Amino acid sequence: MTNLVPRRYRGVSVTRVDGPLTEDGLRGHFLGREAYRRTTYIVARRGSDTAVVGVRKASDADLFSPIVQVEILAGPAETEYVLAPEIDVGVPTQLGKVAAERGPGARCVVVQGRYEHVNFILDPVPVPIRVVEVAPPVPPKLVDQVRRVLELAEDLPPVEVRPEVVDLVELAATSPSGSYLFPCHGSGVARAGARVAYLDERPPREDWVLVGCERSRQIHRHVYGDEPPFVEMCPRELDPGSALPTLTKCCMLEDRIERDGTKVVVPWGASLAEVRKGLALLLSGTEPAWAPA
Repeated sequence: MTNLVPRRYRGVSVTRVDGPLTEDGLRGHFLGREAYRRTTYIVARRGSDTAVVGVRKASDADLFSPIVQVEILAGPAETEYVLAPEIDVGVPTQLGKVAAERGPGARCVVVQGRYEHVNFILDPVPVPIRVVEVAPPVPPKLVDQVRRVLELAEDLPPVEVRPEVVDLVELAATSPSGSYLFPCHGSGVARAGARVAYLDERPPREDWVLVGCERSRQIHRHVYGDEPPFVEMCPRELDPGSALPTLTKCCMLEDRIERDGTKVVVPWGASLAEVRKGLALLLSGTEPAWAPA
C-alpha cells in the first residue's frame, strides 16, 4: 500500500498515551475504549514518539462506540511528526512534499498543519510527472498552472512535478538569422543582437525565421502568402517522449484534451479547470498507486 492519505482528516484523531507505543501496548490501550463515529485512524503520541493505528468500531452509526479492532499502521521507529502551519493537510501533494523534505526515510509522516489540523501520509511515493513547456514567459505558464492546481487538489494523488522547459531564445539560435518572428508579443521573447517581430502585430514582411508552430505557419500563409524558414516551438512536437506520465500543450487543440499513451495534451491557452481535467486524466491508473481512505 503506497500513498495512503485519509481523504477526510476529521477521521483522524490525536491522543496522548501513557503506556508504550508497542503493538501490545496500543491494542491494550485502545480496545474497548469509545471512539467518535467518524474516527478511523488514531495518531497516538507519547512524549516525542508517535504511532499511527487504524481502528474499527462496533458501530459507525452511534455517536460513540467501543473500538473492537486495532491495526498498527506505523510504529514510533518509522513515524515522523512534523509541525508545518503553512501546509493544508487535506491536499495529498502538500503532504507528499512535506514527507520528502522533512521526513525522508520515514514510512509515515504525520503533519500538524494549517488550522492545527492533523493528517498523515503512509508509505509516501509521489507520482512523478513531466510537464513539457516553453519559456518565456517566466514562470513557464503550464508548469505554474500545474503547481497551482496541485496546491489545492484534495482528490488527486501526491505528485512530484518535473518540469522540462525549452528556452525559446536558445531554440531560435539553432537557426541563425538577423531577424526572427515569434507568434505573439505577450510572451516577451527576444533574442539579443537580432531584430524581433511578433506575428500577432502583423509587422511588415522581413527576411525572418519564424519560431512558431503549425498554427503560426497557417497564419503566416494567410497574412503574407508565403512560407518562411521555420523553427518548431510546439511543446507537443518538441517532446522526445518518455515512459513517465507527461502533460504538455498544443495550440492546434482549441477546446479539447487529448491522451496519447503516457501523454496528455491540453490546449495552448488552457484554463486552470482544463489543466485540472488534464491532470486527472493523466493520473488515472498511474503507478505508484494512491490509496485514499
